[in-house]
Amino acid sequence: MDQATRTDRNRAGAFEVTHRLVLSIAIPMTLGFLTTPLLGLTDTAVAGRLGSADALAGLAVGAVLFDLILGSFNFLRASTTGLVAQSFGRGDRAEEYAVLWRSLAIAIACGLVIALAAPLLLAAGLALMSPPASVGAVTSEYFSIRILAAPMALSNYALLGFVLGRGQGVTGLFLQAIINGVNIVLSILLGLGLGWGVAGIAWGTVAGEAAGTIFGLCLVVMRARGASRPSFAHVFALERLKALFSLNRDIMIRTFVLLAAFTLMTRIGTSFGPVALAANAVLMNIFLVAGYYLDGLANAAEQLVGRAFGAAWRPAFDRAVKLTFLWSIGLGALTTLLFLVFGETVIGWLTTTQSVRDEAAIYLPWAALTATTGALAFQMDGVFIGATWSSAMRNMMLAAFAGYLAALAIFVPLLGNHGLWLSLNVFLALRGLFLASRVRVLAARVFS
Repeated sequence: MDQATRTDRNRAGAFEVTHRLVLSIAIPMTLGFLTTPLLGLTDTAVAGRLGSADALAGLAVGAVLFDLILGSFNFLRASTTGLVAQSFGRGDRAEEYAVLWRSLAIAIACGLVIALAAPLLLAAGLALMSPPASVGAVTSEYFSIRILAAPMALSNYALLGFVLGRGQGVTGLFLQAIINGVNIVLSILLGLGLGWGVAGIAWGTVAGEAAGTIFGLCLVVMRARGASRPSFAHVFALERLKALFSLNRDIMIRTFVLLAAFTLMTRIGTSFGPVALAANAVLMNIFLVAGYYLDGLANAAEQLVGRAFGAAWRPAFDRAVKLTFLWSIGLGALTTLLFLVFGETVIGWLTTTQSVRDEAAIYLPWAALTATTGALAFQMDGVFIGATWSSAMRNMMLAAFAGYLAALAIFVPLLGNHGLWLSLNVFLALRGLFLASRVRVLAARVFS
């Protein structure tokens, strides 16, 4: 038996979940996620210095289109994490890499289809957003370049899912830092230094995704030395591919419903006038801030729950659920308290328009509450992804969305924008509670 095989078998089976183990995954990933808004600020600053409002608006429209297109494929990251974590818990190193190669094959295939369909996607996006002709021209330039990175961007989802499934939070941080760091540096250099404008920002994104893919693949290949290499037949076994597609389908449906919920909130918000709409946009940043570290804790839940499943070790599962719950609820409540105390100061940083500041202050308590009502939902998403309970997660999301629609129908006519924010909190709370209600029954089936 070689050293790699002995190591894999030693790590399989029972293991202890500690606060330190949870935070060793959550903290690096939170730091990695925080590089994303920094990238957005940099791109906005570069476009803002080009001396053209059309450049800034065109970049904004293009960024929204890519959020919709590429964000819909985040299931590649989630499914890879859950399946790799379970293989990790079993000590099945060959299957860990088989999961990665399957996910990479799907990522590259989907990325190539997206790139080839670029003209159709661009036309549909411009029709959806309806920007002025001058803004549309900038968006077209940006989109036509950045779309080249689609295969690499989706590959990076799979690579990040792989390292997270193995509990390598620091490696995940490095991957995020390389992708966004190269992007930031080259966007400034090409966009402003060489005068390429919005095209330079787009090429910076392509280079960042390429750097992340190259670094990630090199890392995977180096760490795979000595491991049992899965055969082609193993990687592309029909039964395993069907299971992966089924998992990805369920997570994708869940993602679409989540996007629909936030899109619906924005759409309804427009009926309250531009000041209320702007105030809501400012306040959503509070939810996004909380989302960065709640996502980090969800990543910890994914890995630890998946590993416990692979190891068939119920104590580790129970402990992972308990500790990630405590950290999520505790940090969510702390965030709510901090924004209730300092929220108006934060609003002042985000907008200088006094009417928007005053309006946002009215609805601040509702926005602050989302950090608490959403904490359980984030944590449970991590538990269900790690356990690969994708169909239950999909069904509970649909049930929560139905509750959200009912809340909107009841509270918005009665309370206006207050009702809109109340409905969002109801939706977040229902997601977490519905998922949590299924954990005991589903776990009993697995660990029996």
